[in-house]
Amino acid sequence: MPELLDRVPDLVLLQRRTLWVLSAGQVLSGISFGATVSLGAVLAARISGDDGLSGLASAAITLGTALTSMPLAALAGRRGRGLALASGMAVALLGVGLVIVAVPTASFAMLLTGFLLIGAGQAANLQARFAATDLATDASRGRDLSMVVWATTIGAVLGPNLVGPGEELGAIVGMPALTGPYLFTLAGQLGGIVLYLTALRPDPLLLARADALTRPQASGLIARPDRPVAAGYAMLTVVGAHTVMVSVMAMTPIHLLHHGATLTVVGLTISLHIAGMFALSPVFGMLADRWGRLRTIALGFAILAASAAVIALGASDPTWVTVALILLGLGWSAATVAGAALLTETSAAELRVRRQGRNDAAMSLMGALGAVAAGGALGWVGFEGLALFTLPVIVVVVVLLPLGRR
Repeated sequence: MPELLDRVPDLVLLQRRTLWVLSAGQVLSGISFGATVSLGAVLAARISGDDGLSGLASAAITLGTALTSMPLAALAGRRGRGLALASGMAVALLGVGLVIVAVPTASFAMLLTGFLLIGAGQAANLQARFAATDLATDASRGRDLSMVVWATTIGAVLGPNLVGPGEELGAIVGMPALTGPYLFTLAGQLGGIVLYLTALRPDPLLLARADALTRPQASGLIARPDRPVAAGYAMLTVVGAHTVMVSVMAMTPIHLLHHGATLTVVGLTISLHIAGMFALSPVFGMLADRWGRLRTIALGFAILAASAAVIALGASDPTWVTVALILLGLGWSAATVAGAALLTETSAAELRVRRQGRNDAAMSLMGALGAVAAGGALGWVGFEGLALFTLPVIVVVVVLLPLGRR
Protein backbone atom coordinates (compact mmCIF):
# COMPACT_ATOMS: atom_id res chain seq x y z
CA MET A 1 0.00 0.00 0.00
CA PRO A 2 2.76 2.58 0.56
CA GLU A 3 3.26 2.80 -3.19
CA LEU A 4 -0.14 4.52 -3.36
CA LEU A 5 1.38 7.53 -1.62
CA ASP A 6 3.94 7.99 -4.36
CA ARG A 7 1.10 8.59 -6.82
CA VAL A 8 -0.81 10.98 -4.53
CA PRO A 9 1.48 13.70 -3.21
CA ASP A 10 -1.33 16.00 -2.02
CA LEU A 11 -3.83 14.31 0.28
CA VAL A 12 -5.69 17.58 0.78
CA LEU A 13 -6.60 17.81 -2.90
CA LEU A 14 -7.51 14.13 -3.00
CA GLN A 15 -9.80 14.52 0.01
CA ARG A 16 -11.54 17.43 -1.69
CA ARG A 17 -12.09 15.30 -4.79
CA THR A 18 -13.28 12.37 -2.66
CA LEU A 19 -15.90 14.57 -0.99
CA TRP A 20 -17.22 15.67 -4.38
CA VAL A 21 -17.51 12.05 -5.53
CA LEU A 22 -19.24 10.93 -2.34
CA SER A 23 -21.59 13.90 -2.42
CA ALA A 24 -22.53 13.19 -6.03
CA GLY A 25 -23.19 9.58 -5.09
CA GLN A 26 -25.47 10.72 -2.26
CA VAL A 27 -27.45 12.89 -4.66
CA LEU A 28 -27.95 9.96 -7.03
CA SER A 29 -28.92 7.68 -4.15
CA GLY A 30 -31.27 10.27 -2.69
CA ILE A 31 -33.11 10.60 -5.97
CA SER A 32 -33.39 6.82 -6.15
CA PHE A 33 -34.69 6.34 -2.65
CA GLY A 34 -37.02 9.33 -2.77
CA ALA A 35 -39.13 7.64 -5.41
CA THR A 36 -38.77 4.20 -3.83
CA VAL A 37 -39.95 5.16 -0.36
CA SER A 38 -42.74 7.39 -1.65
CA LEU A 39 -44.45 4.49 -3.42
CA GLY A 40 -43.46 1.60 -1.14
CA ALA A 41 -46.46 1.82 1.20
CA VAL A 42 -48.88 2.26 -1.70
CA LEU A 43 -47.57 -0.79 -3.54
CA ALA A 44 -47.58 -2.92 -0.39
CA ALA A 45 -51.20 -2.02 0.35
CA ARG A 46 -52.34 -2.56 -3.23
CA ILE A 47 -50.67 -5.94 -3.76
CA SER A 48 -51.53 -7.33 -0.32
CA GLY A 49 -55.07 -5.94 -0.37
CA ASP A 50 -54.64 -4.81 3.25
CA ASP A 51 -53.82 -1.23 4.23
CA GLY A 52 -52.58 -2.56 7.55
CA LEU A 53 -49.63 -4.17 5.75
CA SER A 54 -48.55 -0.97 4.01
CA GLY A 55 -45.86 -0.27 6.61
CA LEU A 56 -44.06 -3.52 5.80
CA ALA A 57 -42.40 -1.92 2.78
CA SER A 58 -40.54 0.62 4.91
CA ALA A 59 -39.88 -2.04 7.56
CA ALA A 60 -38.32 -4.32 4.94
CA ILE A 61 -36.01 -1.55 3.71
CA THR A 62 -34.91 -0.79 7.27
CA LEU A 63 -34.33 -4.46 8.03
CA GLY A 64 -32.32 -4.82 4.82
CA THR A 65 -30.19 -1.86 5.88
CA ALA A 66 -29.51 -3.43 9.27
CA LEU A 67 -28.66 -6.83 7.76
CA THR A 68 -26.27 -5.51 5.11
CA SER A 69 -24.45 -2.75 7.03
CA MET A 70 -21.89 -5.06 8.62
CA PRO A 71 -21.16 -7.20 5.52
CA LEU A 72 -20.61 -4.04 3.47
CA ALA A 73 -18.33 -2.66 6.18
CA ALA A 74 -16.36 -5.93 6.16
CA LEU A 75 -16.04 -5.69 2.37
CA ALA A 76 -14.79 -2.11 2.69
CA GLY A 77 -12.22 -3.26 5.22
CA ARG A 78 -10.88 -5.87 2.79
CA ARG A 79 -11.25 -4.21 -0.61
CA GLY A 80 -11.89 -0.51 -0.01
CA ARG A 81 -14.81 1.90 0.09
CA GLY A 82 -15.42 2.10 -3.65
CA LEU A 83 -16.21 -1.58 -4.11
CA ALA A 84 -18.31 -1.70 -0.93
CA LEU A 85 -20.42 1.32 -1.88
CA ALA A 86 -20.91 0.05 -5.44
CA SER A 87 -21.82 -3.43 -4.16
CA GLY A 88 -24.50 -2.03 -1.86
CA MET A 89 -26.04 -0.10 -4.73
CA ALA A 90 -25.81 -3.17 -7.00
CA VAL A 91 -27.79 -5.25 -4.50
CA ALA A 92 -30.33 -2.43 -4.28
CA LEU A 93 -30.52 -2.40 -8.08
CA LEU A 94 -31.49 -6.07 -8.02
CA GLY A 95 -34.12 -5.23 -5.42
CA VAL A 96 -35.62 -2.54 -7.64
CA GLY A 97 -35.91 -5.08 -10.45
CA LEU A 98 -37.79 -7.47 -8.15
CA VAL A 99 -40.19 -4.71 -7.10
CA ILE A 100 -40.97 -3.88 -10.73
CA VAL A 101 -41.63 -7.55 -11.54
CA ALA A 102 -43.70 -8.05 -8.37
CA VAL A 103 -46.32 -5.49 -9.39
CA PRO A 104 -47.74 -7.17 -12.54
CA THR A 105 -47.39 -10.62 -10.94
CA ALA A 106 -49.05 -9.42 -7.69
CA SER A 107 -46.42 -11.25 -5.63
CA PHE A 108 -46.32 -9.74 -2.15
CA ALA A 109 -43.41 -11.96 -1.10
CA MET A 110 -41.35 -10.81 -4.10
CA LEU A 111 -42.24 -7.19 -3.36
CA LEU A 112 -41.00 -7.41 0.23
CA THR A 113 -37.87 -9.29 -0.90
CA GLY A 114 -37.17 -6.47 -3.34
CA PHE A 115 -37.52 -3.83 -0.63
CA LEU A 116 -35.30 -5.89 1.67
CA LEU A 117 -32.55 -5.83 -0.98
CA ILE A 118 -33.10 -2.11 -1.55
CA GLY A 119 -32.05 -1.65 2.07
CA ALA A 120 -28.48 -2.48 0.98
CA GLY A 121 -28.45 0.78 -0.96
CA GLN A 122 -29.40 2.67 2.17
CA ALA A 123 -26.58 0.87 4.02
CA ALA A 124 -24.19 2.14 1.34
CA ASN A 125 -25.53 5.67 1.84
CA LEU A 126 -24.78 5.48 5.55
CA GLN A 127 -21.28 4.13 4.89
CA ALA A 128 -20.56 7.02 2.51
CA ARG A 129 -20.51 9.51 5.39
CA PHE A 130 -17.81 7.46 7.11
CA ALA A 131 -15.88 7.27 3.85
CA ALA A 132 -15.68 11.06 4.04
CA THR A 133 -13.61 10.74 7.22
CA ASP A 134 -10.96 8.33 5.91
CA LEU A 135 -8.64 11.10 4.68
CA ALA A 136 -9.92 13.85 6.97
CA THR A 137 -7.85 15.45 9.74
CA ASP A 138 -8.88 16.40 13.26
CA ALA A 139 -9.55 19.93 12.10
CA SER A 140 -11.94 18.93 9.32
CA ARG A 141 -13.41 15.52 10.18
CA GLY A 142 -16.81 16.77 11.36
CA ARG A 143 -17.12 19.22 8.49
CA ASP A 144 -16.18 16.68 5.83
CA LEU A 145 -18.60 14.09 7.17
CA SER A 146 -21.39 16.66 7.39
CA MET A 147 -20.89 17.82 3.79
CA VAL A 148 -21.68 14.32 2.53
CA VAL A 149 -24.70 14.18 4.86
CA TRP A 150 -25.84 17.54 3.50
CA ALA A 151 -25.74 16.25 -0.08
CA THR A 152 -28.56 13.88 0.88
CA THR A 153 -30.84 16.93 1.04
CA ILE A 154 -30.77 17.39 -2.73
CA GLY A 155 -31.87 13.85 -3.50
CA ALA A 156 -34.40 13.79 -0.65
CA VAL A 157 -36.11 16.87 -2.09
CA LEU A 158 -35.91 15.90 -5.77
CA GLY A 159 -36.77 12.21 -5.41
CA PRO A 160 -40.43 12.42 -4.33
CA ASN A 161 -41.07 15.11 -6.96
CA LEU A 162 -40.07 12.68 -9.72
CA VAL A 163 -43.01 10.36 -9.02
CA GLY A 164 -45.34 12.22 -11.41
CA PRO A 165 -42.89 12.49 -14.31
CA GLY A 166 -41.87 8.88 -13.67
CA GLU A 167 -45.44 7.68 -14.05
CA GLU A 168 -45.75 9.51 -17.36
CA LEU A 169 -42.47 8.07 -18.60
CA GLY A 170 -43.48 4.60 -17.43
CA ALA A 171 -46.76 4.82 -19.32
CA ILE A 172 -44.90 5.73 -22.50
CA VAL A 173 -42.69 2.63 -22.31
CA GLY A 174 -45.55 0.35 -21.21
CA MET A 175 -44.65 -0.25 -17.57
CA PRO A 176 -47.30 -1.29 -15.00
CA ALA A 177 -48.98 1.47 -13.01
CA LEU A 178 -46.93 2.92 -10.12
CA THR A 179 -43.67 1.42 -11.40
CA GLY A 180 -42.65 4.20 -13.81
CA PRO A 181 -40.87 6.24 -11.11
CA TYR A 182 -38.54 3.29 -10.56
CA LEU A 183 -36.94 4.11 -13.91
CA PHE A 184 -35.32 7.05 -12.13
CA THR A 185 -34.34 4.70 -9.32
CA LEU A 186 -32.65 2.36 -11.78
CA ALA A 187 -30.84 5.24 -13.45
CA GLY A 188 -29.69 6.66 -10.10
CA GLN A 189 -28.41 3.32 -8.87
CA LEU A 190 -26.55 2.60 -12.11
CA GLY A 191 -25.02 6.06 -12.07
CA GLY A 192 -23.88 5.60 -8.49
CA ILE A 193 -22.29 2.22 -9.20
CA VAL A 194 -20.31 3.60 -12.15
CA LEU A 195 -19.31 6.69 -10.16
CA TYR A 196 -17.96 4.77 -7.16
CA LEU A 197 -16.10 2.19 -9.26
CA THR A 198 -14.45 4.70 -11.58
CA ALA A 199 -14.07 7.98 -9.68
CA LEU A 200 -13.34 6.92 -6.09
CA ARG A 201 -9.69 6.22 -6.89
CA PRO A 202 -7.30 5.93 -5.18
CA ASP A 203 -9.58 4.40 -2.60
CA PRO A 204 -9.68 6.73 0.46
CA LEU A 205 -9.74 3.94 3.05
CA LEU A 206 -6.82 2.01 1.54
CA LEU A 207 -4.85 5.20 1.04
CA ALA A 208 -5.48 6.33 4.62
CA ARG A 209 -4.13 3.03 5.90
CA ALA A 210 -1.03 3.36 3.76
CA ASP A 211 -0.48 6.91 4.95
CA ALA A 212 -0.96 5.99 8.61
CA LEU A 213 1.60 3.20 8.26
CA THR A 214 4.13 5.35 6.45
CA ARG A 215 3.70 8.74 8.14
CA PRO A 216 1.70 8.26 11.35
CA GLN A 217 2.78 11.58 12.87
CA ALA A 218 3.17 13.77 9.80
CA SER A 219 -0.04 13.09 7.96
CA GLY A 220 -2.52 14.43 10.51
CA LEU A 221 -4.72 11.40 9.93
CA ILE A 222 -5.97 9.09 12.66
CA ALA A 223 -3.25 6.93 14.20
CA ARG A 224 -4.08 6.64 17.88
CA PRO A 225 -4.60 3.93 20.50
CA ASP A 226 -8.06 2.43 20.62
CA ARG A 227 -10.56 4.00 23.06
CA PRO A 228 -13.34 1.40 23.30
CA VAL A 229 -15.32 3.17 26.05
CA ALA A 230 -15.47 6.45 24.13
CA ALA A 231 -16.26 4.58 20.90
CA GLY A 232 -19.10 2.75 22.65
CA TYR A 233 -20.46 6.06 23.90
CA ALA A 234 -20.27 7.51 20.39
CA MET A 235 -22.38 4.62 19.10
CA LEU A 236 -24.86 5.20 21.93
CA THR A 237 -25.28 8.83 20.90
CA VAL A 238 -25.94 8.02 17.24
CA VAL A 239 -28.31 5.13 17.98
CA GLY A 240 -30.08 7.07 20.74
CA ALA A 241 -30.62 10.18 18.63
CA HIS A 242 -31.88 8.11 15.71
CA THR A 243 -34.29 6.13 17.90
CA VAL A 244 -35.75 9.31 19.38
CA MET A 245 -36.10 10.94 15.98
CA VAL A 246 -37.75 8.00 14.22
CA SER A 247 -40.12 7.25 17.11
CA VAL A 248 -41.60 10.75 17.03
CA MET A 249 -41.39 11.41 13.30
CA ALA A 250 -43.07 8.14 12.30
CA MET A 251 -46.22 8.98 14.28
CA THR A 252 -46.46 12.66 13.35
CA PRO A 253 -48.51 12.25 10.11
CA ILE A 254 -51.10 10.11 11.90
CA HIS A 255 -51.31 12.54 14.81
CA LEU A 256 -51.72 15.57 12.55
CA LEU A 257 -54.42 13.91 10.44
CA HIS A 258 -56.33 12.95 13.59
CA HIS A 259 -56.29 16.62 14.60
CA GLY A 260 -57.73 17.81 11.31
CA ALA A 261 -54.58 18.79 9.45
CA THR A 262 -54.63 18.53 5.67
CA LEU A 263 -52.25 16.38 3.67
CA THR A 264 -50.59 19.60 2.53
CA VAL A 265 -49.82 20.54 6.13
CA VAL A 266 -48.55 17.03 6.83
CA GLY A 267 -46.30 17.14 3.78
CA LEU A 268 -44.95 20.58 4.70
CA THR A 269 -44.21 19.45 8.26
CA ILE A 270 -42.27 16.39 7.13
CA SER A 271 -40.41 18.43 4.50
CA LEU A 272 -39.32 20.97 7.10
CA HIS A 273 -38.30 18.12 9.39
CA ILE A 274 -36.10 16.64 6.64
CA ALA A 275 -34.61 20.08 6.03
CA GLY A 276 -33.76 20.23 9.73
CA MET A 277 -32.07 16.84 9.50
CA PHE A 278 -29.78 17.62 6.58
CA ALA A 279 -29.71 21.27 5.52
CA LEU A 280 -27.70 22.55 8.51
CA SER A 281 -25.47 19.52 8.94
CA PRO A 282 -22.37 21.47 7.73
CA VAL A 283 -22.97 23.96 10.53
CA PHE A 284 -22.98 21.20 13.12
CA GLY A 285 -19.97 19.58 11.46
CA MET A 286 -17.93 22.78 11.74
CA LEU A 287 -19.19 23.25 15.28
CA ALA A 288 -18.04 19.73 16.18
CA ASP A 289 -14.58 20.52 14.80
CA ARG A 290 -14.20 23.87 16.56
CA TRP A 291 -16.28 23.49 19.72
CA GLY A 292 -15.71 19.78 20.29
CA ARG A 293 -17.53 16.51 19.63
CA LEU A 294 -18.98 16.10 23.12
CA ARG A 295 -20.27 19.65 23.39
CA THR A 296 -21.98 19.31 20.03
CA ILE A 297 -23.50 15.99 21.11
CA ALA A 298 -24.80 17.68 24.27
CA LEU A 299 -26.25 20.48 22.14
CA GLY A 300 -27.97 17.97 19.90
CA PHE A 301 -29.65 16.18 22.78
CA ALA A 302 -30.64 19.50 24.35
CA ILE A 303 -32.41 20.35 21.10
CA LEU A 304 -34.10 16.92 21.12
CA ALA A 305 -35.29 17.59 24.66
CA ALA A 306 -36.65 20.97 23.56
CA SER A 307 -38.53 19.22 20.75
CA ALA A 308 -40.15 16.84 23.24
CA ALA A 309 -41.12 19.78 25.47
CA VAL A 310 -42.73 21.66 22.58
CA ILE A 311 -44.76 18.58 21.65
CA ALA A 312 -45.85 18.01 25.24
CA LEU A 313 -47.10 21.60 25.50
CA GLY A 314 -48.52 22.13 22.01
CA ALA A 315 -49.41 18.75 20.49
CA SER A 316 -52.90 19.90 19.52
CA ASP A 317 -51.58 22.80 17.40
CA PRO A 318 -50.14 21.83 13.97
CA THR A 319 -47.92 24.93 14.01
CA TRP A 320 -46.19 23.91 17.24
CA VAL A 321 -45.91 20.33 16.02
CA THR A 322 -44.11 21.65 12.94
CA VAL A 323 -41.74 23.66 15.14
CA ALA A 324 -41.09 20.54 17.21
CA LEU A 325 -40.35 18.47 14.10
CA ILE A 326 -37.84 21.06 12.88
CA LEU A 327 -36.12 20.93 16.28
CA LEU A 328 -36.22 17.13 16.13
CA GLY A 329 -34.35 17.19 12.82
CA LEU A 330 -31.79 19.72 14.06
CA GLY A 331 -31.10 17.74 17.25
CA TRP A 332 -30.69 14.53 15.25
CA SER A 333 -28.26 16.26 12.89
CA ALA A 334 -26.04 17.69 15.62
CA ALA A 335 -25.91 14.45 17.63
CA THR A 336 -25.33 12.05 14.74
CA VAL A 337 -22.72 14.16 12.93
CA ALA A 338 -20.67 14.70 16.10
CA GLY A 339 -21.24 11.12 17.26
CA ALA A 340 -20.07 9.65 13.95
CA ALA A 341 -16.93 11.81 14.02
CA LEU A 342 -16.23 10.72 17.61
CA LEU A 343 -16.70 7.04 16.74
CA THR A 344 -14.24 7.32 13.86
CA GLU A 345 -11.43 8.96 15.81
CA THR A 346 -11.75 6.83 18.96
CA SER A 347 -11.48 3.53 17.09
CA ALA A 348 -8.14 1.97 16.20
CA ALA A 349 -7.53 1.52 12.48
CA GLU A 350 -8.08 -2.25 12.56
CA LEU A 351 -11.43 -1.85 14.36
CA ARG A 352 -12.75 1.35 12.82
CA VAL A 353 -14.64 0.08 9.78
CA ARG A 354 -16.11 -2.86 11.70
CA ARG A 355 -17.46 -0.54 14.39
CA GLN A 356 -18.86 1.79 11.77
CA GLY A 357 -20.79 -1.13 10.30
CA ARG A 358 -22.10 -2.14 13.73
CA ASN A 359 -23.13 1.44 14.35
CA ASP A 360 -25.18 1.59 11.15
CA ALA A 361 -26.77 -1.81 11.79
CA ALA A 362 -27.76 -0.86 15.34
CA MET A 363 -28.97 2.54 14.19
CA SER A 364 -31.28 0.99 11.57
CA LEU A 365 -32.53 -1.80 13.83
CA MET A 366 -33.33 0.47 16.77
CA GLY A 367 -34.98 2.97 14.47
CA ALA A 368 -37.29 0.24 13.21
CA LEU A 369 -38.04 -0.99 16.73
CA GLY A 370 -38.65 2.58 17.86
CA ALA A 371 -41.18 3.15 15.09
CA VAL A 372 -43.03 -0.06 15.97
CA ALA A 373 -43.06 0.75 19.70
CA ALA A 374 -44.20 4.30 18.97
CA GLY A 375 -47.30 2.98 17.23
CA GLY A 376 -48.40 1.23 20.41
CA ALA A 377 -47.41 4.16 22.62
CA LEU A 378 -49.41 6.60 20.51
CA GLY A 379 -52.64 4.74 21.21
CA TRP A 380 -51.76 4.33 24.88
CA VAL A 381 -50.44 7.72 26.02
CA GLY A 382 -51.05 9.95 23.00
CA PHE A 383 -48.58 12.05 21.04
CA GLU A 384 -47.66 14.15 24.09
CA GLY A 385 -46.85 11.04 26.11
CA LEU A 386 -44.89 9.55 23.23
CA ALA A 387 -42.63 12.62 23.17
CA LEU A 388 -42.09 12.41 26.93
CA PHE A 389 -41.26 8.70 26.61
CA THR A 390 -38.16 9.71 24.64
CA LEU A 391 -36.77 11.72 27.57
CA PRO A 392 -35.18 8.70 29.35
CA VAL A 393 -33.04 8.03 26.26
CA ILE A 394 -31.99 11.68 26.19
CA VAL A 395 -31.19 11.72 29.90
CA VAL A 396 -29.09 8.54 29.70
CA VAL A 397 -26.96 9.89 26.85
CA VAL A 398 -26.38 13.22 28.61
CA VAL A 399 -25.60 11.64 32.00
CA LEU A 400 -23.06 9.27 30.37
CA LEU A 401 -21.36 12.12 28.50
CA PRO A 402 -18.10 11.81 30.55
CA LEU A 403 -17.59 8.37 29.00
CA GLY A 404 -16.83 10.12 25.73
CA ARG A 405 -13.59 11.42 27.22
CA ARG A 406 -12.24 8.00 28.22
